Amino acid sequence: MRRSAREDLRLAVRCLPRHTRVAMLEGIRSNDIISGAYTDRSGGVCPMLAAHRAGGRTDFIAFAHAWDRFARARRPRRATRRELRTLEGLLQATMVDDADFDGAIADHQRTARERRAREAQATGWGWLAGAEETAPAPDYIA
Repeated sequence: MRRSAREDLRLAVRCLPRHTRVAMLEGIRSNDIISGAYTDRSGGVCPMLAAHRAGGRTDFIAFAHAWDRFARARRPRRATRRELRTLEGLLQATMVDDADFDGAIADHQRTARERRAREAQATGWGWLAGAEETAPAPDYIA
């Protein structure tokens, strides 16, 4: 079963490195964006070139194919407002997804550290993990 052109574009955007997505977001806001070609004679550029000019230097041909398929580009032309809003929305959504993902990773790493420290303390090997500061002093020392 073939995916829709919009789904292909969403997946292509998601596969771009974060720095490229940030640069593309900046680039589509500051350039005349086209579909169907890399550049046109009146100064329009594709979203990947716009990202490249904004510092997101990545080659990802799958994005170019997905963008042109989504825009139904048969020849070079200006991107419509709807196409640009869709691309901008997809780029912004991935930024939110990344932020949530980074937080989830940090939570997982914190939980794993705490679990390892508890296990080390329970087995008597807490001194290996530096857990001796949190371990109660033995009764014979008091």
